[in-house]
Amino acid sequence: MSAERVLAKLDSGVLTLTLSRPEKRNALDSLMVSALIEQLERAEMDAAVRVVLVRGAGRDFCAGADLAELLDSVDDSAEENAANAQRLGDVFIAMRRLPKSVVAVVQGRALAGGCGLATACDVVLAHSAASFGYPEVKRGFVPAMVIAMLRRAVGEKVAYDLVGTGHILSAEEALQVGLVSRVVAAEGFDESIGAIVSDMAAASPSAVALIKRQLYEVEGRSFEDAIALGAKVNAVARATPDFKSAVAQFLEK
Repeated sequence: MSAERVLAKLDSGVLTLTLSRPEKRNALDSLMVSALIEQLERAEMDAAVRVVLVRGAGRDFCAGADLAELLDSVDDSAEENAANAQRLGDVFIAMRRLPKSVVAVVQGRALAGGCGLATACDVVLAHSAASFGYPEVKRGFVPAMVIAMLRRAVGEKVAYDLVGTGHILSAEEALQVGLVSRVVAAEGFDESIGAIVSDMAAASPSAVALIKRQLYEVEGRSFEDAIALGAKVNAVARATPDFKSAVAQFLEK
C-alpha cells in the first residue's frame, strides 16, 4: 500500500518520485515516508539511476505532515513519538547520503514538513508561483528536525525568522534567502525542468558523488581541515575513470 503514496518512474537516468496524495495536498504520513525510504534505497542500488527528482501530484508539492496522524499520536510515549519522527529524519539523511543528485521540483505550496522535504534535497527548482514556509509555530508545533538543515541553508537569523514567525515566502523571496536554487518561469516550466535535469543526469556519477560528499562533510570543519579534505577529494577524483577519459578526450581536440 505504501507504493501508492509515491509513484516512481525511471526515464533516461532520472528516477521521478511523485508524492501521490493530491486530495490531502500530498501530506506526509507514515506510508508515504516508508515509500520514500524504499525508493531512495532503490536509487542507491540501481546504477541506472543518475538523478532522483521529487515532485507532488496535483496543485501542491507537499503541505507537511498529516495532521490527523499527528493528532492520533499525542498520547503515545515520548520514545514512540521520537521513533516515529526519526523515520522522516531518515528520509532527510538518506537524501543527503545518496551519492546522486536529489532534486525537488516545487509547484504550489511547500509547507512545514513539505518544505523540509524540499530543503533536504540538493537542488530546489521552484515554479515562479510556488510558495515556501514553516507555519508550525502557529499550530503550537516545532519544525525540529528541519532546523538542522534550514540553519545551514539560510543562516541563523533568517532561519529563526522563518520558524519563529511562520511567515510564507514567495519563490523569489525563497531564492533570495537561499532556500531555493532556481526559480523557473511558468511558461515552458516542464520543458525547462526537463532540460535542467537532463543536464544533471549527464554529469559524471563519480564527480557528483564526490562533490556531494565533500559539500556536506565540510560543515563545522576549520578552514584548514576543509582545505585538507578538499585535497583528499581532489586526489580521489584524479584517479577516477571518468576524469581520465574526459581529460584524454579534451587533450585530443
